[in-house]
Amino acid sequence: MDQIHRGKREPSPEFVVDSLRVKEIRKATGLTQAKLAAMIDIQLGTLRNWEQGQREPTGPAKALLRAIHNDPKHVIQALTSV
Repeated sequence: MDQIHRGKREPSPEFVVDSLRVKEIRKATGLTQAKLAAMIDIQLGTLRNWEQGQREPTGPAKALLRAIHNDPKHVIQALTSV
């Protein structure tokens, strides 16, 4: 961080999870809306609202979506393991 502050290094691009990204993230995983909603423990209607841009994911859901985007194989495996 000190290197960024001194101008010796550029900050990493920030990945923002917004309503447009939710559908992109889900489609990249190959999951249906119902399966992703169940996996991250939200109502199907909530996921649909996110994908339609009527609402934005927040808090833990936003963090889970970011983690799924960054490492879908391991995060999905962790979420589906018993």
